[in-house]
Amino acid sequence: MAAKFFLLALLALSFSRARASDPSQLQDFCVADRTSEVFVNGFACKDPKTAVVEDFYFSGLHMAGNASNKQGSAVTAVNVAHIAGLNTLGISLARVDYARYGQNPPHIHPRASEILTVVEGSLYVGFVTSNPENKLFSKVLNQGDVFVFPQGLIHFQYNCGTKKAIAIAALSSKNPGVITIANVVFASKPSIKDDIIAKAFQVDKKIVDHIQAQF
Repeated sequence: MAAKFFLLALLALSFSRARASDPSQLQDFCVADRTSEVFVNGFACKDPKTAVVEDFYFSGLHMAGNASNKQGSAVTAVNVAHIAGLNTLGISLARVDYARYGQNPPHIHPRASEILTVVEGSLYVGFVTSNPENKLFSKVLNQGDVFVFPQGLIHFQYNCGTKKAIAIAALSSKNPGVITIANVVFASKPSIKDDIIAKAFQVDKKIVDHIQAQF
């Protein structure tokens, strides 16, 4: 009797876990209603009868971003904040412009994997695996080359050519997010205590103070 009850319990648990998984699309689209007061994991859908073609359209990737900054790069993102029709579809796009010797510094996309295509120029790219291996996978890419960055891993791109470079990135989330490592460590608000960062990086606190001042 106990064995039968245990078996039934396992079957019920398995069924409940299957039912609790994320469902597939249940409609043709779910255009984001950014005015909705309903709080969900993402955006609520607006009435599909009110959808218009502009909900699925964006213009601007033909324009170069302004890469005249300290990092020498500019990211033009196209996610659900720019195309409401991307809501629930799990995809987004970005154009990245690199000045000569510019870089897209080490960063993470917490909610997406990325596939990068070089449109112009040459890039040195790479990602690092998680602890304890921390193995670097890196390669020089030229026009037409493609590279994949797995979700949640630190990665970067550096313009190793003598001219500007352009890349197009596709990401597996409508809102992939970005965490730039240097920004979150040295420019958080309020600041992380310098003695904590100094111990983590095994450097003197004066060095940490100097770096924090740059931000």
